[in-house]
Amino acid sequence: MKRGVFVTGTDTGVGKTVAACALVHALRAKGIPVHPMKPIAAGATEHGDRWINEDTRALIAAAGMDASAADAVTPILLREPMAPHIAASRERRSITLEPVRAAFDRMEDSYVVVEGVGGFRVPLGPRLDTVDLCRALGVPVVMVVGMRLGCLNHALLTAQAISASGLPFAGWIANTIDPAMLAPGENLAALEERLDAPLLGRLPYREHPDSRDLAALLDMRTLL
Repeated sequence: MKRGVFVTGTDTGVGKTVAACALVHALRAKGIPVHPMKPIAAGATEHGDRWINEDTRALIAAAGMDASAADAVTPILLREPMAPHIAASRERRSITLEPVRAAFDRMEDSYVVVEGVGGFRVPLGPRLDTVDLCRALGVPVVMVVGMRLGCLNHALLTAQAISASGLPFAGWIANTIDPAMLAPGENLAALEERLDAPLLGRLPYREHPDSRDLAALLDMRTLL
């Protein structure tokens, strides 16, 4: 089995990209060859002669790659920033997992950090969702919890879905996205008591987060 992790979130906008980029930096700091993936991305802007997703750009930069790697990092790119199956329908396309698996298999001798799309159970088609995407790649799951009001329910339900998928739950990252959250320590403790996976790191709130600096806050021991 290829070494890697699938980075999912308790919702959209919880900091998956920041966490995934921090993981990439942490692995590179240990001298481990790493290749990022954002296999399915909805939302793209034009840069020069190509369209690219902003999350893809961030992952490429974290890995020290250039824009020419965008197609390998994101084999399925949809233009509009919305649920992938809706964006695909508007483009009269169908999302399949074959190009994702092919791109993943080409990343030999690298630790692959895969960033999902939205949360853990996002529809990709009539009979396809991101759980199927995770299973197709077969790497352990890292969950990013956006620390804000409501995160306990979202985190526990997502963890339950990961368990039901049969995939290994490698750990979780607490990402502070609401600096005004009440009782953050007590919420973190509640999750530590209830989640059957190690806490890999607690990321502080930053208006403009630097994933390279945040990498130092991650405990990578259980992922290597």
